Amino acid sequence: MSKKRRVFDIDLPDDGPAPETKTFPAGKVSNNETKRRGPMAAAITENADSVRDRGAVEAEIRAENDALAHEHVRLKRLGLITDLIALDDIVTSKLVRDRTNHGPDYELKELKSSIADIGLSNPIRVEPRDDGKYELIQGFRRLAAFKELHEENSDDGQYAMIPAAIFAQGETLETLYRRMVDENLVRKDISYAEMAKLAISYADDMETEVTDADKAVSVLFQSATYTKRSYIRTFIKVMEYLWKDLRFAEEIPRALGLAIAKRIEEVPGTVRAIQAELKDWEHRGVADELDVLRRFAGYEEEDPRAKRSEKPKPAPTSVATKAKTSFQMRRPQGQVKCVAGAGRLEITLDRDFSAIDRRKLEMAVQTLLDQLD
Repeated sequence: MSKKRRVFDIDLPDDGPAPETKTFPAGKVSNNETKRRGPMAAAITENADSVRDRGAVEAEIRAENDALAHEHVRLKRLGLITDLIALDDIVTSKLVRDRTNHGPDYELKELKSSIADIGLSNPIRVEPRDDGKYELIQGFRRLAAFKELHEENSDDGQYAMIPAAIFAQGETLETLYRRMVDENLVRKDISYAEMAKLAISYADDMETEVTDADKAVSVLFQSATYTKRSYIRTFIKVMEYLWKDLRFAEEIPRALGLAIAKRIEEVPGTVRAIQAELKDWEHRGVADELDVLRRFAGYEEEDPRAKRSEKPKPAPTSVATKAKTSFQMRRPQGQVKCVAGAGRLEITLDRDFSAIDRRKLEMAVQTLLDQLD
């Protein structure tokens, strides 16, 4: 028996002509075909996208690093980069310091106490060297205080490193000296003799372009007033002759220094006479040395009391005037307290003033009053 063939009648709707089939060149696929890519093609696409994204991120990182590097250089040039530096890595050979070391620094004890209590408020300034060490630019006393604290507390290593602002290399020697000098000009205790010595040392330094001490004053003390620079130049005349003979030059008052300079110019042989007076005087102190200078300055040739008597008497102090002024200072002999009021001046010091020679005490009082006038 043969099988009958089934026939199905299918009614197709009349939708018009069949849509045109689009063809694509080799290697091209339609948008719909993208969804039907194989695993390998999808992985290649994702990898390409990842490479592009990673390149963009790396470019952003490089740009940020460049910006940070430029900012670091800018801050370093300004001396605003601060780090902890080992004391052994700091040297003080490049600049001649404007401080003398004839005796103990009694104010250093107060600085050490402050550092021990609250730390170092103002970092020192240094310049990096090619050998990996650092040259001190500013902060000689702060460095000295840290060194003493380290010696006293070497077991814990607390003061083995000091905070330091690091300047960029390349600044001129003149600029480095100016940085040191300008910081010290605000100090009240730096003397004209010390500033004069610094000017002489700067002119003698083979690395500087200045060979004349008077011109060195113009270079180093540009921030000082004209009058102050004039006083420094006058003290240079004294220091050039008596630098090696004076042990306490930093204690010379301004008026006495000016008087000695004038006497050196006007009276031949003054320098040799002062040198002969001080020669082989091993155990002299500040007062002894100043007495010699006062004598050669001609202070004994005049009676300061007579000069004062010619001046008009000051007007009576009114009730509204400030009652008193008081202050304290450190001296080699100890802490000094001064109280000044209407008609009186008190100096308190743990010392027996009655044991001082009357003539020496009188000269000291006269000099004090002359300075006040």
